Amino acid sequence: MSEIWTPHATVACIVEKNGRFLMVEENSYGEQVFNQPAGHIDEGESVFEAAVRETLEETGWQVELTGLTGLYTYLAPQNGVCYHRYCFQASAIKHVTQELDTDIIAAHWLTYDEILGKTDRLRSPLVLKCIDDYKRRAPLPLDYIYECTP
Repeated sequence: MSEIWTPHATVACIVEKNGRFLMVEENSYGEQVFNQPAGHIDEGESVFEAAVRETLEETGWQVELTGLTGLYTYLAPQNGVCYHRYCFQASAIKHVTQELDTDIIAAHWLTYDEILGKTDRLRSPLVLKCIDDYKRRAPLPLDYIYECTP
């Protein structure tokens, strides 16, 4: 019997405010890297709930999802895991003071050029791909995702 392939279901948020993107600086495999607010979907959680929760936990920002940027897959060379990413667009609503996730160093608002300057420190190629897709095409409505729950 062969082993069951189990991709990891993840979410990410593109949050732009005044020409700057909300990014997290985090520790990953001993490196300090930059990423969108992102993370795994918890059991029983909707993709929408996960995106809002991860953004809050990693940045301290409450957000409202406004659209779907795209769906992405990535096979990470560091661990051999295939990640399936739902990338959303969101509006920043309110910053709250709270302790951030333990792997997060800081949240930053960076311009596109500043992000380009950190290309060698992006967590994965999906970081820039998602921002570029955000910049070049209109988002899909959130109702393109249907979640069937009992």
